[in-house]
Amino acid sequence: MNIFKARKKQIETAYKKLINKKNKPVFPDNGIYTRYSYPILTADHIPPHWRYDYNPKTNPFFMERMGIEAVFNAGAIKIDERYILVCRVEGSDRKSFFAIAESKDGIHFEFKGEPILIPDISGETNLYDMRLTLHEDGWIYGIFCAESKDPTAPISDTSSAVAAAGIVRTKDLLDWERLPNLTTPSPQQRNVVLHPELVNGKYMFYTRPQDGFIDTGSGGGICYGFCKSIENPVIETEYLLDPKIYHTIKEVKNGAGAPPIRTEKGWLHIAHGVRATAGGLRYVLYSFLTDLKEPYKVIARPGGHLMAPKEEEYIGDVPNVLFCNGAIADDNNRLLIYYASSDTRLHVAESSIDRMIDYCLNTPEDGLRTYETVNQRLNLIKNNKNLF
Repeated sequence: MNIFKARKKQIETAYKKLINKKNKPVFPDNGIYTRYSYPILTADHIPPHWRYDYNPKTNPFFMERMGIEAVFNAGAIKIDERYILVCRVEGSDRKSFFAIAESKDGIHFEFKGEPILIPDISGETNLYDMRLTLHEDGWIYGIFCAESKDPTAPISDTSSAVAAAGIVRTKDLLDWERLPNLTTPSPQQRNVVLHPELVNGKYMFYTRPQDGFIDTGSGGGICYGFCKSIENPVIETEYLLDPKIYHTIKEVKNGAGAPPIRTEKGWLHIAHGVRATAGGLRYVLYSFLTDLKEPYKVIARPGGHLMAPKEEEYIGDVPNVLFCNGAIADDNNRLLIYYASSDTRLHVAESSIDRMIDYCLNTPEDGLRTYETVNQRLNLIKNNKNLF
């Protein structure tokens, strides 16, 4: 057997073994959610024919011609009993693109079709982190970060960028219509999410105003705003919804994650918070509830993080990072939270709407000071006396 055939067989055998590998929940858990043993999607889950030239004449050594660095940060919806993720896939050239993975059980995924070619807007360099919203207007919307080189930067500066919120919509996940980028008072927008329902006849967006690509500057946290038309998406005023706060998990910045999920008690949000450490920035997930009728009002805000990096999740291209931009609520109360670790791989955690509502409503808010948080813990211990 020649080199081409031998390597082709080796690569395809390893790929089939990987996508048929059974995942399993990890116990004991914390009662809020259950992690799974293995990542659900990695760079190795990308089909070989997306990476290798299959022509023996042009690729006699069956080399990987277009490598993949990572699979992470996926938007999520469920349609016709199919669990669908639109993943951020990063090539070895650092360019990100979107690709669809499907599952019958929400745990075991396989990439389908081909990468999505988003209609181009001149000057955009990189597109990533799509949030999928199944909107009451009948469209599936994808809101993503559209990055461009900063036109005001000096010629010698080859790293400064500008982030905008790009918008696409589809009915079938095959044909994607590009709409104008969202316009807001902020010079930069990342982590923008579209609310699933109209609010007083308008489209509601969760935004994160930033003065710079990385630094929030005067941006105060997760905001919201309204626009009359999705075809002309202009937000004139941004209002603060969930602020960043000193000496908390969100002291540096915070941003919306998955589109909020309607529950009987309120809109369930899964967001990310960022704080500074001696080793760099640390990204964790946290949750809160907003009012059903007035979704711009927070009604429950449990303190601390919902989920933080653990074990291998600490390690990757950008260490000490968890990020979520997709979750799926089943009709049977099951909740699947899709989260990425260290900008490298994608995981799933399983919970339920009931458990998350209990967590939000009955977990103490952040005491903001050691004295207050110790009193909270002492009260917990006091209430537990004679119960254990």
